[in-house]
Amino acid sequence: MKKVLITGAAGFIGSHLCDRFISEGYHVIGMDNLITGNIKNIEHLFPLKHFEYYHHDVSKFVHVSGELDYILHFASPASPIDYLKMPIQTLKVGSLGTHNLLGLAKLKNARILIASTSEVYGDPLVHPQHEEYWGNVNPIGPRGVYDEAKRFQEAIAMAYHTYHGLETRIVRIFNTYGPRMRVEDGRVLPAFFSQAIKGEGLTVFGEGQQTRSFCYVDDLVEGIFRLLLSDYHLPVNIGNPSEITIMQFAHEIMDLVGNPSAHIIYNPLPVDDPKQRRPDITRAKEILGWEPKVSREAGLLRTYEYFKTVVAPNI
Repeated sequence: MKKVLITGAAGFIGSHLCDRFISEGYHVIGMDNLITGNIKNIEHLFPLKHFEYYHHDVSKFVHVSGELDYILHFASPASPIDYLKMPIQTLKVGSLGTHNLLGLAKLKNARILIASTSEVYGDPLVHPQHEEYWGNVNPIGPRGVYDEAKRFQEAIAMAYHTYHGLETRIVRIFNTYGPRMRVEDGRVLPAFFSQAIKGEGLTVFGEGQQTRSFCYVDDLVEGIFRLLLSDYHLPVNIGNPSEITIMQFAHEIMDLVGNPSAHIIYNPLPVDDPKQRRPDITRAKEILGWEPKVSREAGLLRTYEYFKTVVAPNI
């Protein structure tokens, strides 16, 4: 039985990865310090004999006994509301945490997949964003703590691959959504669902003409699984190229929820907020045979069913 360590295991994406690897017959070690993760996301796995959980901050030395085949590094605050509150922790988990896990991978002769992000492209001057684009990032702006932490992750992963011959994989994740997102996450989808269900104003920044491309979490997990098992070590975009303006998205959510009290309110654009976001997934198609399968309509319906259970009971 193959053994995999998943950091950030109690987070939104990390918990779905734990489910997938358990279903594929792996022994899963989940690790999280719960500064943004929620233990409820993985507590259904606790009775399983092939799942272990460790409460640990990977910015500190990481020890795993016995053999280890794979590491997936998904530990990090990932929403602006989190990394603006925890800038130092965000930088440390991206630098010290990644260094610790690369060292562990080297020690165990394990393959490691690093969770990078579309934020490495910053506020892009190229559209759609392809992997050869180096990005347009403000290193000292409010978003720089996350963007540069992820860019450093990629750089040190490539250094370990080149210098030590370590098996590394890098996934650049675009906007992802689905069950287990935190209500108070601060990102657009949980904010819109929460506001629409409560009949509040959906907060649109600027005029709402900035674009995003939303990928359902099951599609993302499939892409990550294929990338881990592939022979490709350079970064790969995983996301859904179906692009939509934030204003259009707000109306889709309001139409789905159907609360007549929901309405649009406008706030100024945040500093360095990307104006466009759409992945070029040519590389994922060619190398992994991957492309998203879940339509936004179907994914939003599944996600709405989840948010009704976590928002509506509190109204």
